[in-house]
Amino acid sequence: MKNLNFNHLRYFWAVAHEGSLTHTAERLNLSQSALSVQIQKLERQMGHALFERVGKRLVLTEAGQISLDYADTVFEAGDELMSTLEGRPLASRQVLRVGALTTLSRNFQLEFLRPLVGRADVELIVRSGTTRDLLAQLEAHAIDVVLSNSAAHRDARAPFRNHLLNQQPVSLVGRPRPEKPAFQFPDDLRSEPVLLPSLPSDIRIGFDRLLDLAGIRPIILAEVDDMAMLRLLAREREGVTLVPPIVVRDELDSGVLVEHCRISQLAESFYAIIQSRRFPNALLADLLIRYEGAKPNPVAS
Repeated sequence: MKNLNFNHLRYFWAVAHEGSLTHTAERLNLSQSALSVQIQKLERQMGHALFERVGKRLVLTEAGQISLDYADTVFEAGDELMSTLEGRPLASRQVLRVGALTTLSRNFQLEFLRPLVGRADVELIVRSGTTRDLLAQLEAHAIDVVLSNSAAHRDARAPFRNHLLNQQPVSLVGRPRPEKPAFQFPDDLRSEPVLLPSLPSDIRIGFDRLLDLAGIRPIILAEVDDMAMLRLLAREREGVTLVPPIVVRDELDSGVLVEHCRISQLAESFYAIIQSRRFPNALLADLLIRYEGAKPNPVAS
């Protein structure tokens, strides 16, 4: 069994956080070549490249990201040890890294993370991105979980696990219109303009299928892939908007928008996507257990 050289690890740790070999060498008062040699020795010892060069930047490889996570733990533990022995113990903080689909409801994200928000012993890191980018980060252990409204495909190379957290009803919402009769779905969509989520959203696919079966070609005001923007447009434009009520919960509560019609044939699913890890994040495990225990109650709308 090889013994890890902690001097090499600390040099790697410093470069990984700095993101630059040159700047780190200057800060540590070393030559760039000497620092590079230390990193290469660590890579040979581990049997994996820890960095790859993208243009002028150093980017962590998958092995590099895993090594950085462990290095953070090692050196944080060392700092805590010294502080404790000096009579000034540091409060340990746990970190949860969350990736959220750019188009995912902010209200749902807050509902999921609420048990951790405001905890002094927890650091939350939330990143937005596309499904492809976030799953790549999950596979590289750069994040602990991906929040999405569609399940990830599983295969032998990427054994993702999909946790269905909730299913939210889908409605047509819009400004109050007390002078008009109750909305009739789908017939009123022959003349009523509509704001829609973009394809390939699952609820959009289901909505299009329902209208095709009814022989209706809707008057589409806009197609939007960002739920936050769809929420703003719903407040500003005439017509109706296809959304899960949780997206516009505040507007419904205040009366700025009303629910004209709930579409019983449609539902938005919310998933937590993870992959099996030897050392799972305890904070994430607690959140998933909390949601499992809460089923089948829907997210409040």
